[in-house]
Amino acid sequence: MSRILVRVAPILIIALAVSSVRAETPATGYKLQKTIKIGGEGGWDYLTMDSEGRRLYIARADRVTVFDIDAGKVVGEVTKTPGVHGVALDLKRKRGYSSNGGDSTVTVFDLETLKETARVKVGSRPDAIVYDPASDRIFTFNAGSSDATAVSAEDNTVGGTVKLGGKPESAAVDGKGRVYVNIENKSEIVAFDAKTLEVKAHWPLAPGETAVGLAMDQKNNRLFSTCRNGKMIVVDAGSGKVLASPAIGKGTDAASFDPETGLAFSSNGDGTLTIVGEKSGSYEVVANVATQAGARTMALDTKTHNVLLVTAKFKPTEPGATSRRRVMEPDSFVVLIVGK
Repeated sequence: MSRILVRVAPILIIALAVSSVRAETPATGYKLQKTIKIGGEGGWDYLTMDSEGRRLYIARADRVTVFDIDAGKVVGEVTKTPGVHGVALDLKRKRGYSSNGGDSTVTVFDLETLKETARVKVGSRPDAIVYDPASDRIFTFNAGSSDATAVSAEDNTVGGTVKLGGKPESAAVDGKGRVYVNIENKSEIVAFDAKTLEVKAHWPLAPGETAVGLAMDQKNNRLFSTCRNGKMIVVDAGSGKVLASPAIGKGTDAASFDPETGLAFSSNGDGTLTIVGEKSGSYEVVANVATQAGARTMALDTKTHNVLLVTAKFKPTEPGATSRRRVMEPDSFVVLIVGK
């Protein structure tokens, strides 16, 4: 995932009529409920929520910050995770796994003590990471080597590699042994078998370009790919057919889907959260909620149905500066809670 932030003035909240969404999934009423300051140095990437354990795992530069969402405070950190991008959870074994892009490893850690228990070498510059219960494997999606590494959750051994043919970004699993991953530089989704590691399909995402966030409606077999050209591409996960391409905000970097409400979300760096709903097979934008500039990654709390985002304030770019990296204002890192 990119760590470059886009500063754009937040757009106005847009609410379409409830009749445009199926009755059981109203999206009106979502708003920014709370902003909680965490502070600390370093950028961030993926967020992972353990809704039962009430902990939010935040990938932050060289560590994983663990945040108690109910208490509103940091409860610990997983250290020595250079260039960390994301966290996957195996709740059955009470283990966490971080994808460390800095040294191309996965840190295995205990969810209770947050102590490292193992370290696994994977492909070059792992970015996204997911746990697939059907195969009982952890998959890292490696930006440097354009492949995915399969790691056994049982004994932390590497079981194989999947050649993806391009730079992978976010991934999703269907719970039945199929894995899907966005290929950012080719604007497509690759589908592969989690057990045999055989690639099953390459599906183009046109009119979407530069695919980043990915979420899945497992019940209805739908994929939601958020793209940097301002579109969410809805895909039939059986055939690869593009079903819809509703508009989203600028600077997206993540997607989520709430299986209970039937709503899909895109977190956007321009300071908006786009909410998409479905009615009779038609997917439409039902709300754009104002958040805060830079809040481009998120996680869903399935217990409360709140969307959790993070961001910070940045110092103005110096005249003539050639670097795209911006300097964070001290103690400005926050968690945002959006809900009804």
